[in-house]
Amino acid sequence: MSRKAFQYRLYPTKQQEQHLLFVLRRCRELYNTALEQRRAFYQMRRKSLSYSAQAAELAEIKAAYPAYQDIYSQVLQDVLRRLDKAFAAFFRRFKHGEKPGFPRFQGQGRYDSFTYPQSGFALASWQGTGKERYATLSLSKIGDLKVRLHRPMIGQVKTCTIKRDVNHWYVTFSCEVEEEPLPPCEEAVGIDLGLLHFATLSTGETIENPRHYRTGLKRLKLLQQAKDRKKRGSRRRKRAAIALAKAHRKVRNQRKDFHHKAARSLVNRFGLIVFEALNILTMSKAPAPKPDPDKEGAYLPNGASAKAGLTTSILDAGWGQFQQFCVAKAASAGRRVLFVDPSNTSQLCSGCGRLVPKDLDVRWHSCPYPDCGAELDRDHNSARTILFRGQEVAHRATAL
Repeated sequence: MSRKAFQYRLYPTKQQEQHLLFVLRRCRELYNTALEQRRAFYQMRRKSLSYSAQAAELAEIKAAYPAYQDIYSQVLQDVLRRLDKAFAAFFRRFKHGEKPGFPRFQGQGRYDSFTYPQSGFALASWQGTGKERYATLSLSKIGDLKVRLHRPMIGQVKTCTIKRDVNHWYVTFSCEVEEEPLPPCEEAVGIDLGLLHFATLSTGETIENPRHYRTGLKRLKLLQQAKDRKKRGSRRRKRAAIALAKAHRKVRNQRKDFHHKAARSLVNRFGLIVFEALNILTMSKAPAPKPDPDKEGAYLPNGASAKAGLTTSILDAGWGQFQQFCVAKAASAGRRVLFVDPSNTSQLCSGCGRLVPKDLDVRWHSCPYPDCGAELDRDHNSARTILFRGQEVAHRATAL
C-alpha cells in the first residue's frame, strides 16, 4: 500500500470563499500563537512544549474566542500537528548538522491551506460525463462546494486538504492505494541533467529544455513593472499583484506538467534510472563578496552578474523536482532510482575510464588514447559514466 494524492479544482461561491478565507486566517493565527507559546515556554522553563499539551487547551481557546467554534475541531488539531512537525524537522536537521531553520511565523501570503485529517468531509452527487464531471464536496462547518473531477480517484481517502493558490481553490485527497508494479525490466539508463539539453540519456537521446521561465520572462517583467508603479495598499496594486502571481503560477504549472510527463516516460521505459547526486542549493548559490584590500568598504568583481544568469537557468530547469517525481513514480512502479557521485563524470572517458580534462566550453569528448579513441558528445559521455557508476552500485548491493 502507498499514498497517492488527487488534486481537483474547487468552485466556491463568493460567500463560501469568504468563509474559506475566514478559516485560513483563524488557522494562521492559531499557528502563530502556538509558535509564540512554545518559544515563551522554552525561554521560561528550558523545556519543549508538546503537541498534546497545546491540543488540551483548544477547548479553552474556543470558549474564550467564539470565532474558533465555527471551525471543525480536527482542523484546529491539525494546525498544531503541523507546528509539531515543523519543530520535529528543526530538531532533526540540528541533530544531523544541517542548517536548522527554526520554525517561523506565517505571514498572510505564506499560510495557504488547512486539512481535515480524518473526518468532516464527504464527496458525493456526481454530475456530468467525460472530463466535465462535477461532484459536491461537503465540509463540516463550511458547507457544500462544487468540485470538477478531471480524473477518477482510486483508493481509500485518508485526508482532505483545502488549498488556496492566488485566486483559485483546490482540494487534495490523500488516498491509500494498492501498488501496481510494472512488468520487470532489465534496461538501465544514466541521465546527465543540463541546461543546453534538459537531460541527455546514456542511449544518446536528449530531452530538450523547454525553458518555461525564460519564455515567459518578458511578460513577467511587464507585470512586475505594472505592479511597482501602483500605490502601495491600493486596490490597483492588489489587482496587479494577482495578475503577476497568476503568471508565475502558469510557469510553475507548465514546469510541473513537463516534469511529470518526462518522469513517467522514463519510469515506464527503464528498470534502473541513475542520476548524479547534485547539490543544487550550492550550484545556485550566489558567489561570496570579495572585499577590496586597498579600499575600505569597496569590493572586487566576483562574477555575481554572470552567475545570476546561470542560477536562473538552473532554477528554471527544476532538476530537483524532476528527480523527486522520478523517485516517487519509480517506487510505485517497482523500478529503481540511484544517485551516484557526480565528481568528474564529464572528465572521465566512458570508453576506457581514463581522465580526459576539458573546459566547460568544450562540448565534444575526444579520447586521446589510441586504444580507445572514443568520440561522442560531452553530455552523452557523462550520461554513460553515470550509468556505469550506477550499475557498479547496484551490483555491489545485489552481492551483499
